[in-house]
Amino acid sequence: MDEFLRTRRRLAESLLALGRADEAEKEFRAALAMAPGDVGLKLGLARAFTAQGKNSEALVIVEDLIRTANTPAAAYVLHAKLLLRAGDAEGAVREYRKAIAADPAAADPELAATLGVGAEASSEVVEGRVRIGEAQRGPSGVDVERPAVGFKDVGGMDALKEEIRLKIIHPLSHPEIYKAYGKAVGGGILMYGPPGCGKTHLARATAGEIKAGFLAVGIHDVLDMWIGNSEKNLHEMFETARRSRPCVLFFDEVDALGASRTDMRHSAGRHLINQFLAELDGLQSNNDGVLVLAATNAPWHLDSAFRRPGRFDRILFVPPPDASARAAILRILCARKPAGDIEFEHLAKKTDGFSGADLKAVVDVAVEAKLREALKAGTPKPISTKDLAGAAANVKPSTREWFSTARNYALYSNQGGVYDDILKYLKL
Repeated sequence: MDEFLRTRRRLAESLLALGRADEAEKEFRAALAMAPGDVGLKLGLARAFTAQGKNSEALVIVEDLIRTANTPAAAYVLHAKLLLRAGDAEGAVREYRKAIAADPAAADPELAATLGVGAEASSEVVEGRVRIGEAQRGPSGVDVERPAVGFKDVGGMDALKEEIRLKIIHPLSHPEIYKAYGKAVGGGILMYGPPGCGKTHLARATAGEIKAGFLAVGIHDVLDMWIGNSEKNLHEMFETARRSRPCVLFFDEVDALGASRTDMRHSAGRHLINQFLAELDGLQSNNDGVLVLAATNAPWHLDSAFRRPGRFDRILFVPPPDASARAAILRILCARKPAGDIEFEHLAKKTDGFSGADLKAVVDVAVEAKLREALKAGTPKPISTKDLAGAAANVKPSTREWFSTARNYALYSNQGGVYDDILKYLKL
């Protein structure tokens, strides 16, 4: 039996080396039927899938291999190649570095060159990023991205997309009309809502939709322990966006940078907010073509000065996806996985109140269960409606806790009707 298995393995490897990947796949499958737990055979089957462009099938196997102890370095290399095909260059760099750390002999010079691993700072590609001119580099090495995603990659959110089109996309597409009315191309939109509902994804898709630069700013990119440095960092972020216009400047967790000044005990925090407001107003620089988006889970902690006209004058509630949006999100999440004829509309009804992150958890749970079945059978099996429905029953929507807090603010601290959308969503 062992000799027969070795012969099959050698035949499969030879066929793969000759470019006959479809035949190699059959031999690897047959060998796995005799030795379902053989890591080398699993990796060989994943390589055969990759050679045929069956990326989803290959990922199912590789993602399982890299979860196990003593992962072979070759599995990390193959994972890097698959991530690169999917457009995740930075993830590919991370996996490739794991491979060469585990076994330097696993190095793939061609892949390393493509990813720019270990490349000179002046190279075209460095560590998975396309090099840009110094004028487009921000502080602390923050780069201006050019997102490949657009609104088609965002499930649902039709009303929000229309608001963003009116505020951001149409001014860039029809600048002469807006100038005729004396309307500048720029301004800010504040998105708020429960975590995991796609605020960051929507911001990145907005930049991709208009082929603009995208500069994502987190708390750690701005805050500094030395007095005055946080304001300098924030100013440089805005300057980088101005040099790269049209550019979407996105602030995540903006409430951490723009908390209410009445809550501030230290003057340093108030100085940072004042700097933020001055940058939004463009007092010393022209913000035309700089499109500011911000996201927060706690808009009630944001200083009210940010909501004045010319700053974040559009405040958009990003609720959990509705039924049609949930179906669309599940389609996107299942697009690269082996799946049968899934009834997405049926699943949407079973996941009321789920955020986009919750839906991803549902798919992940279903995939893990299917992986266990596939490993026993020695071959990937498609995900079914039943698999996803079973997973959904074991995932609790994460938005409930947020709404319990938001409800109180909407009922008792709703100056000017800012939180009317929450009341409408909760049908209060």
